[in-house]
Amino acid sequence: MSRKKIKYGKRTRRQAARRGQSYLPLLITLGGILLVGAALFALWKTQQPAKEAAPLEVSGQPSLKVDRDFVDFGDVPLGKVISVSFNVANVGDETLNFNAKPYVEVVEGC
Repeated sequence: MSRKKIKYGKRTRRQAARRGQSYLPLLITLGGILLVGAALFALWKTQQPAKEAAPLEVSGQPSLKVDRDFVDFGDVPLGKVISVSFNVANVGDETLNFNAKPYVEVVEGC
């Protein structure tokens, strides 16, 4: 019995298989480069300082600033749920830490 070479165009089966395998090391290398690049980008982003939300007004200590000091809802019927939101920012140049829960006073009017 003689071995016949089956041709695929101008290439044999062995040459066609070899051609497909030659991309595997290239793909692994490119994947590794992309992975290292993504890790370096993530590390670079964590090292950048955060953008300041409020301009600094106090130096040498933290300072809390609320966008409004007083809210008047007027007459509210009994049982009606209302809500309000506040924007709170640290306008000092030091880190602001809370040691206890913030105190909010609700004043009932006549």
